[in-house]
Amino acid sequence: MMRLKTSLLKEPKHRELVSCVGWTTADELYSCSEDHQILRWNLLNNETNVVVNMQEDIYPIDLHWFPKSSGGKKQALAEIFVLTSTDGKFHLVSKTGRIEKSVEAHRGAVLAGRWNCDGTALITAGEDGQIKIWSKSGMLRSTLAQQGSPVYSVAWAPDSDRILYTSGKQLIIKPLQPSSKLLQWKAHDGIILRVDWNSVNDLILSGAEDCRYKVWDCYGRLLYVSAPHDYPITSVAWAPDGEVFAVGSFNTLRLCDKTGWSYALEKPNTGSVFGVAWSADGTQLAGACGNGHVIFAHVVEQRWEWKNFQITLLKRRTMQVRNVLNDAVDMLEFRDRVVKASLAQGHLVVTTSLQCYVYSTKNWNTPLIFDLKEGTVSLIVQTEKYFLLVDGGGVYVYSYEGRLVSSPKFQGMRTDILNAQSVSISNDTIAIRDKTDEKVVYLFDVQTGKPLGDGKPLTHKMEVMEIALDQCGPAGDRKIALIDKNHDLYLSSVRRLARDHTIVKIGTMVKTIAWNDSVNVLSGVQDTQFTVWYYPGAVFVDKDLLPKTLLTKDASDLSSSPHILSYVGTQVTVRRVDGSLVYNAVSPYPAILHEYASTARWEDALRLCRFAKDQTLWACLAGMAMASRELTTAEVAYAAIGEVDKVQYINFIKELPSKESSLAHMLLFSGHQQEAEATLMQAGLIYQAIQAHLNLYNWDRALELAVKHKTHVDTVLAHRQKFLQDFGKKETNKRFLQYSEGVEVDWEKIQAKIEMELAKERERAATTASVRSSVAVRH
Repeated sequence: MMRLKTSLLKEPKHRELVSCVGWTTADELYSCSEDHQILRWNLLNNETNVVVNMQEDIYPIDLHWFPKSSGGKKQALAEIFVLTSTDGKFHLVSKTGRIEKSVEAHRGAVLAGRWNCDGTALITAGEDGQIKIWSKSGMLRSTLAQQGSPVYSVAWAPDSDRILYTSGKQLIIKPLQPSSKLLQWKAHDGIILRVDWNSVNDLILSGAEDCRYKVWDCYGRLLYVSAPHDYPITSVAWAPDGEVFAVGSFNTLRLCDKTGWSYALEKPNTGSVFGVAWSADGTQLAGACGNGHVIFAHVVEQRWEWKNFQITLLKRRTMQVRNVLNDAVDMLEFRDRVVKASLAQGHLVVTTSLQCYVYSTKNWNTPLIFDLKEGTVSLIVQTEKYFLLVDGGGVYVYSYEGRLVSSPKFQGMRTDILNAQSVSISNDTIAIRDKTDEKVVYLFDVQTGKPLGDGKPLTHKMEVMEIALDQCGPAGDRKIALIDKNHDLYLSSVRRLARDHTIVKIGTMVKTIAWNDSVNVLSGVQDTQFTVWYYPGAVFVDKDLLPKTLLTKDASDLSSSPHILSYVGTQVTVRRVDGSLVYNAVSPYPAILHEYASTARWEDALRLCRFAKDQTLWACLAGMAMASRELTTAEVAYAAIGEVDKVQYINFIKELPSKESSLAHMLLFSGHQQEAEATLMQAGLIYQAIQAHLNLYNWDRALELAVKHKTHVDTVLAHRQKFLQDFGKKETNKRFLQYSEGVEVDWEKIQAKIEMELAKERERAATTASVRSSVAVRH
């Protein structure tokens, strides 16, 4: 799937152990060694020169460049790095090698120094067990922790509000807020040497003297533990986009997926790899080696698949396209190195360090090429008509013709931490999960980049872990699926009309989800079940239908944290935690049924269900027909799944005299009481609105309407009395006691009144119908 192409010089450039490395650009690296030299490596012309010879008493340990950009804004200070050393000091060093400032920081060696994401603070950790926070000019702000053992490694949380550090075999997460509780757990059986915390996926890496590396979530839950290696793990580092990480040990360099399994193992002659650093675009890494070497490694042989196409990145600037149907092979050459690529919806989108290439799978010879603003693209998401690019400067939506369509923004948006789980796009809508408040999902219109509707975001009651927009159908029916922190799956309508977003739960213990690319069918892994929601929208039409529209298969072989890569056509591709791929086939019938329902071919839909003889299909059809107010088809479908009460109700709706009454009862069928009432009131059918509430035992609302419109108060009281008599109860409701004084209940009179109301409604309906037909004749 992916491997590292490593390169080492014949002779090492440093005379002693190399302790740390750091990239300035994607083609320039600085390395520090115990020979007191700082070297600059230029990868474009393969030159290496000495930047500075440091004083004899400075033995460097850790190096970290000041962050290049913060929240899309270029930093002015970007040309300095912090260097920590054994003499208890840290040094702020310029690009030319001048030491701008040296600060006495710890007793004994300063073992680690790290800038936070926007460079507003620096943290150092010492052999003396202290952790200190400094301003960017090197002034001490606070001592965060003091302990008895050396702190070998520290990392900032993605939003710079917590610190992760080592304490022997323990890992500790300490919030900067003084009163907050710290999180501490035993992580390894040996002293922990290295940690890293990725800002995109919020996962933690640790490597230790017990020769294992482990992956944790930000709550300290173990997600992966490696088999023991032969030697201690001396370095770990996340790639910037959080998709892969590198692990260094004695004569060992490993490339791993974010879930822990290993893509590639290299055994270079390096001694221990003491530090690993990724370039900002995530295409290559460098390692600081114990024998004086600096090792470089490029990520190659990445693979993308879609339908009958398989694309492989052979070299940094070359891709191979294979059509597996006829074994035709095309080679794609690029001017600069490939940074990101995505293959879906009949298009390949490739970003290099400077440009974006868009290929159609029908023609590999003439790509559409346009220049990129910021350079390093960290994410590409495709939909049928558009694709979305994320870089350090913003979020951009392009058409496949290369036209910039929109660029959505919201306050406090950090594009550097967006990933495929927190961004979703369909042909008309963009959804972005907020980072500062993870309960909030911002929704934008693709064409304008402006917030949808009244501009209010969708707010869930729990932190949202993953979002996904459905891909098909009209914009008005667009739905978003979301998984929250409790692993519950919810569905919500995106373009709500004057209503708050109704967020309905449709699954529990859900680990991963994906919408189909051509119909609105949702697949997911629910606990140990592989589940397909053939018609998720059923939950808005008839909640009881939803469980009957599901396909479930045992998926206990999918292991603890599977990930659905894609759901194309009738095939769902799932990656297991060990890296192997599992393919699940899904019946083609639901997709055909969706197609028939969307084009109102109800006869064909009924024929399909009769042919397939499948209860889930009938249940889907029942929901689709009710959503389209196609009562005859709905009646047949409900009868096929044995829902007698609903068949009766549909028959009742069909016999109602006016269109407004039918519509109101269809809304009631789906549980929308307020809309049903509003429909009847608008049409002036006050008695029918009161009767609807009486049927639902909404006594207070029925009385309220009767009193407000000064009609049928006796009807409401009569029904209430009968209800109380039937159950042998006494009236306790104050309002009913108040109005029943002096109101005589005469059932004959009431019946006559009701008959009159219904006759009036029939008459109105008849008049409306005759007006309509005469208009039609005239036209």
